[in-house]
Amino acid sequence: MTRFRNLLLLFAAISNFTFGQVQQEVNPPENIKTIVFKGPTEDQFPVIQLGESMTLEFDDILANEQDYYYKITHYDYDWTPSQLLKSQYLSGADNQRIIDYENSYTTLQPYSNYRLTIPNENVKLKVTGNYVLEIHNSYGDLQFSRRFVVYRNAVNVGGTVKRSRDFEYINTKQVVQFNINTAGYNVVNPKREVKIAILQNHHWPTALFNIKPQFTIGSELVYKYNEETSFYGGNEYLNFDTKDLRSPTFAISNIEMREVYHHHLFTNEYRYDREYTYFPDINGDFVIRTLQGEDVSREAEYSKVHFSLPYSNMIGLDNVYVIGKFNNYALQEENKMTFNQENGKFETTLLMKQGFYNYKYVVQKEDGTILPNLVSGNFHFTENNYLILVYYRDFGDMYDSIIGIGSVNSRNISN
Repeated sequence: MTRFRNLLLLFAAISNFTFGQVQQEVNPPENIKTIVFKGPTEDQFPVIQLGESMTLEFDDILANEQDYYYKITHYDYDWTPSQLLKSQYLSGADNQRIIDYENSYTTLQPYSNYRLTIPNENVKLKVTGNYVLEIHNSYGDLQFSRRFVVYRNAVNVGGTVKRSRDFEYINTKQVVQFNINTAGYNVVNPKREVKIAILQNHHWPTALFNIKPQFTIGSELVYKYNEETSFYGGNEYLNFDTKDLRSPTFAISNIEMREVYHHHLFTNEYRYDREYTYFPDINGDFVIRTLQGEDVSREAEYSKVHFSLPYSNMIGLDNVYVIGKFNNYALQEENKMTFNQENGKFETTLLMKQGFYNYKYVVQKEDGTILPNLVSGNFHFTENNYLILVYYRDFGDMYDSIIGIGSVNSRNISN
């Protein structure tokens, strides 16, 4: 009996360790490129109403038509697995093979392009909340995962972006202030039942959580904080466009043709000590496009894009990375820059599909500290988009639902 009890305790400990972990997105191996994950909008982070469609696309440059399978998991507000059974949040079955795939047409770099749409004839989503889509290979190995959220419009969210009132951050931070109108939705104890998450440019690592309403006025929850809902403004992203393989644009200094095309970008400059200059960007995102074919997904070429940044004593021996939505802002060996002693520059080369790309440089210090805006600087003028997610969990509920969303932009920031 004692042995049986000990086994139960061991199983409980293992279960808590396994199923209580916070879900992080997993980035793909080097053969998988150009992950495009969209809902009804152009932003590459699906925020969909229950019943709306979303599409995942990715390329495998091994081009051997491997089999890939998808799984869908439901998560709570804090990105730990919810208590729901799969049958309670899915109609049908996941763990299905992706059957919509095709090899590229006449490209110098061959690849297989895969496309998945959800919902489909095999699976539909039944409840709102946080989700993760996982892609596995035929051996069951996880290749990559991406978050998405499903909501319903039960409450109204309105807000604005203001400059920080803290004099120390008045020129570098933006503050998101908003109201949630719960009229028509039965919220008894908003401080316990309602939770929010605020994302800057759909970027989860810098999202703000666990912020209670400052006060309530009737059915309206008011969040008029200054420090608690503030973000560093950052700067507009750098960009380049390779839709025409043979024609340099303002960001491309020269083009070479070897085994594939090579696009050499002009060496970028440090902007932290310069005046802010507005230059339209797409907040870190990218768009695949080509002038060399009609089927963008399967006729666009891959080219090698060369990035460079001058050496600075401010960076010294710290690591520098090129990031953007194109690599899910990951700090990996693939996009890590190396110092070239001959020309005194940090350099790296990335294989990227034709299109319009936003990117920036991020510094990681030797102790692991990440400095996202050391090279580009922080400015309160910067145009950023903020997504507000409203979660609800009544007493006795088994999961956190999403009952509304709001979106505000800093383009018209006020004091």
